[in-house]
Amino acid sequence: MIELWFVVIAFLWTGYFVLEGFDFGVGLLAPFVSGDEDEHKQALQTIGPVWDGNEVWLISAVGATFAAFPAWYAGLLSSFYIPLVLVLTGLIVRGVGLEWRGKVANTRWADLGIVVGSALPAFVWGAVFAQVLGYGPVLGGLFSLAASALHGAIFLALKTDGAVRRRARVAALVTGLVAVPLAALALPALGPVAIAALVALMGALVLIWQRREGWAFTATAGAIVLVSVAVFAGLRTAPLPGLTLEEAASGPYTLGVLTWIGLAILPFILLYQGWTYWVFRKRVSLAH
Repeated sequence: MIELWFVVIAFLWTGYFVLEGFDFGVGLLAPFVSGDEDEHKQALQTIGPVWDGNEVWLISAVGATFAAFPAWYAGLLSSFYIPLVLVLTGLIVRGVGLEWRGKVANTRWADLGIVVGSALPAFVWGAVFAQVLGYGPVLGGLFSLAASALHGAIFLALKTDGAVRRRARVAALVTGLVAVPLAALALPALGPVAIAALVALMGALVLIWQRREGWAFTATAGAIVLVSVAVFAGLRTAPLPGLTLEEAASGPYTLGVLTWIGLAILPFILLYQGWTYWVFRKRVSLAH
């Protein structure tokens, strides 16, 4: 049961990083790929139907960690209280900005909130997990931020048309030229799986240059999955310094009850998310 729930939590965090990764990237880059207000709306509409649903993965991951590994949850919260408050603040500011900008005439502060609220969690999550693994938190944060920007730029190129699509491809190439060197510095210490992620990121740059946005997005998503696998493989022996997974886990009865709850709830989350992305699968065109 302990191994099962560790895998479930790793799966939930991985889903969060993949889905919120492009949310963060789009929020960060939207002002820079837009020439006017209509194009800005076009860019943000690519995540409009899904960004809040993507946060369900974070809620599920945190809730599962609290229930299955309470000592791990408590240790993370106490050790990284300020960084996690910054993440929460960023998510709130971004959410307020996304909801507010359609209801006010002057969108300057809303747009600033979206950019800051996207960049802050993208950086802090990378820094936190790098620190837990004993690596440089600044390098981890910078890589996470650059990878999110690349992932979001490719998503914009995949989901838009016209001038925004062209600028998004350029943004993907520019951010990729930052993300790949940072990956080369940050990932080799995590082992061969993480090195495969570096190869996937380089492949994404080639693919976006060839205007194959779908495959490029698959490559960046695959890179994030591989990095997450490498991270949680490192956390398996010690989710926190001095704490083993067995010491962090709840009792067998609690884990058994959680398993039945997970079997009942997780399929609905997956089906709902899949249905949402299927319904909103088309490109977002510029409104006239």
